[in-house]
This record gives sequence, C-alpha cells and structure tokens, in this order.
Amino acid sequence: MTRYIVRRLLGLIPLLIGISFLVFALMNMVPGSPTSQFEGNPSIKPADIERIKENMGLNEPWYERYFIWLGNALQGDLGISFLNAQPVDRTIATAMPNTLALSIPSILVAVLFAIPVGILGAIKRNSIFDRLTTVFATIFYSTPTIWLGMMLIIIFGVQFQKWGLPYLPVSGTQNLRGNPEGLELLKDRVIHLIMPIATLSLVSLAGWTRYIRTQMLETINQDYVRTANAKGLSFRKVIMGHAFKNAMLPMVTLIGLSIPDIFGGSLVVENVFGYRGMGQVTVFSLQNSDYSVAMACVMFYAILTVFGNLIADILYGVLDPRVRLD
Repeated sequence: MTRYIVRRLLGLIPLLIGISFLVFALMNMVPGSPTSQFEGNPSIKPADIERIKENMGLNEPWYERYFIWLGNALQGDLGISFLNAQPVDRTIATAMPNTLALSIPSILVAVLFAIPVGILGAIKRNSIFDRLTTVFATIFYSTPTIWLGMMLIIIFGVQFQKWGLPYLPVSGTQNLRGNPEGLELLKDRVIHLIMPIATLSLVSLAGWTRYIRTQMLETINQDYVRTANAKGLSFRKVIMGHAFKNAMLPMVTLIGLSIPDIFGGSLVVENVFGYRGMGQVTVFSLQNSDYSVAMACVMFYAILTVFGNLIADILYGVLDPRVRLD
C-alpha cells in the first residue's frame, strides 16, 4: 500500500506540471490581458499602458512567464493579483473558508440522505416510495444547477417575502447590516448557506440515490445474501452487514470522484448567490484576465481532482481486500 501511494504521488508531479502548462498557455492565448481595462480609457496614454505591461512582465513571451511562475509557485509564491495588487495567497486564504463551508456540508447532506433513500428504494422496489424517489431523482439530476439555484431564490427568497412568510437571504455570506457576534453571527452565516447548500446537494443526492439503489438491487440478488437469509439472520443484519457493505464499495469511488465536481459546482452556485468563495474568485479572475489569481484557482481544482481520484483508489483497496494496489 505504501509503495503504491508513493508511486502515485510521484506520478502526480509531472501530471500537475503538464496541467499547469496547458492552463497557462490557454489563458495567454485567449484575447485580452490585465491591461485591457485601461485601453478604452482616454485619460491613460498608450505609453502608460506599455509601462504597466513592462512592470507586470507581460511583454515577455508567455512560455518564459510560465517558467517564472512555476519556479515561484514551487517556492510557495503564487504572485500578485494584477487587479488589486494583493498577494494571491491572501486572496485564496480569504475565499477558501467560505468554499469549504459550502462544499463540505453539501457533501455530507448528499451522503446522509442518499444512503437511506437508496437502500429503501432497493428494499421496496416498485413501491410508491421507490417510484416517487425515482421521479424526483431524475428531475433533480437533469436540472441545471444555475436554474435550480435561481428557482430557489425566486421561491424562498422573493415569493416568500411577498407572501409574508419567513424568507431566506438571496446573496452574500452574512448580513451586512448591524454587527452580529457569537451565536447570532453563526446563525446568520448558516441562514445564508441554506439555499446554496441545497442547490449543490440536491443534484449530487439525486445521482447518488439512484446509484446506491442500483448497487443494492444487484447485491441483494447475490448468492451470499440468499445464504445469509437461509441461515436465519435478521433482516437488518443481512441488509446492513452483508448487502450494504459490499454495495458501498463502488460508491466509495463515485463519491471520491464526485468531490471535485461538488467543489467545481461552486463555480456556478457562488456566482448565482453572490457568495464570496473560490468559485466567484475564479470566474472574476478569468473574466478580467488576472492570470496569477486564475492560475492559483484553476490549479486548486486540478489538485482536488487528481487527489480525489487517488483517495478513491486507496479507499477501495482498503475496504476490499481482494483489490491489490501494490
């Protein structure tokens, strides 16, 4: 196991370097630059724009700038934002906690609801419960995240307010009025997270529910499950101790691969709800050609994806002794 992990980690190094090279190249091939915001300003002379480019190092070929960026990044220096002249690591450190506060609860909510619903759907196959969950899972799984978020805003943020019902805030991470502290601040943050978390978790919940149901149906029909029933074991022990344990093995891989998708979903959700996190910072930096911040954000998602794959492979080998990773 240790040898496998070390080998995979070493293999990630050239992979991430290759990803960073391609991303940097694509960013610099797209029309526009950090100085584009100044080009339409009549009060700024072309000579001033050229001086800004020189100070930013933008006159150098993009491949030379890439190796400068790579060398600095390997030393922990992610550069300076072209837009606000702030260190990139400070920008990331400010946005990261908000994204974690959104994505981690979304994963937990999706898992905690998907497991019992998927198991019950398999046990009560073709029942009213199974048919209803299938319909709702299909609807939410096929619903675009941006549309779902907007519908939640319209219903629970706008219409509920018009109807005089308790409504949810539609944007931001906390109420800007007043200065809440302690439990009041925590309550305010949680209220602002309800709709973004619901938007992220519903889509994942729908897919995971159907996957768990399918895996449970296949497992329930296996010979060892029928043998366990024939031995007189309790229904709960047969389902949870035998069927569910084996049905969850493929689910581990699915969840491991879906974690980057959930974080990636914050790109849409954070912008829909005006939530200041990694997703909003990524979109803003890409729109304004802020290369340093954009590279840091894109590489964050790339690292999350490759490590999500690695963790899924490791957990699969740990949970199933038949799988030899060495």
